[in-house]
Amino acid sequence: MEIRVLRYFLTVVREESITKAAEVLHITQPTLSRQLAQMEEEIGAKLFDRGTRKIKLTNEGILLRRRAEEILQLVDKTEKELVEQEEQVEGKISIGCGEIASVQLLPELFKNFHQKYPRVTFDIFTATADLVKEQMDKGLLDLGLLLEPIDMEKYDFIRMDMKEKWVVLMPPNDPLAEKEFITASDLSELPLILPRRMQVQNELASWFGDYYKNLNILFTSNLSTNGAVMVNQGLAYSLVIEGAVPFWDSSKIAYRPLYPELWATSVLAWKRGQPFSLAATKFIEFSKCFLGMGLA
Repeated sequence: MEIRVLRYFLTVVREESITKAAEVLHITQPTLSRQLAQMEEEIGAKLFDRGTRKIKLTNEGILLRRRAEEILQLVDKTEKELVEQEEQVEGKISIGCGEIASVQLLPELFKNFHQKYPRVTFDIFTATADLVKEQMDKGLLDLGLLLEPIDMEKYDFIRMDMKEKWVVLMPPNDPLAEKEFITASDLSELPLILPRRMQVQNELASWFGDYYKNLNILFTSNLSTNGAVMVNQGLAYSLVIEGAVPFWDSSKIAYRPLYPELWATSVLAWKRGQPFSLAATKFIEFSKCFLGMGLA
């Protein structure tokens, strides 16, 4: 016997009419009549004496009304207690991430989670994937939004539904800014800033091909913003994930995509077997549903 049908039954009892009850419940009269008939068949007893003007309960119907009221009171009390328990979840969830495009997927996730758990707050730590992983291993971060390639052997993760495009930063008045895209040949003799992460450098080495061994690498940088300061002063050209670049001041920094195009992906990860707070556990489960199409 379904809770929904018990509510239908009590509405009919209260209204003393199937037609009026159907209006209150916003369903059709035939649908409600069919549900009540199925209930009587399931119980094996007649519940109503259907008169010409209003419906009256049989003895079996009176008994069911009492029990239905008790059952629904208990259901309503349980649902309320569960909601109150959800509202009592509190704490701070710490998430590490780089300056990558997939950060744009987090605000909607945070907003929806915060609506369900209003006492939970967030701490965002910005760093490279290697440092974020190190902090996760130490238990200092709950989750990390990590740019691939990265070793995920010890982690569970959700692959984010957004690709990360590689671009070159340059001053707006630089000759390269006149190009639609930038090739390895264009960069082969210019001073460059590359990411510090060796796994990422290996990706770029494959893209540069034979040019890589003779590159003029003036700096390495762990975050694109600091590299952009050097670019703005004309010291070098920086290869970065597009990430937050579109939000920068275009009068100070220009950027163009690589050609052939180079893409990367990112994952929202947490350490497998790590003990988490209730808030972090709820967030992980919520994220699996919210972002679950890429669940690993």
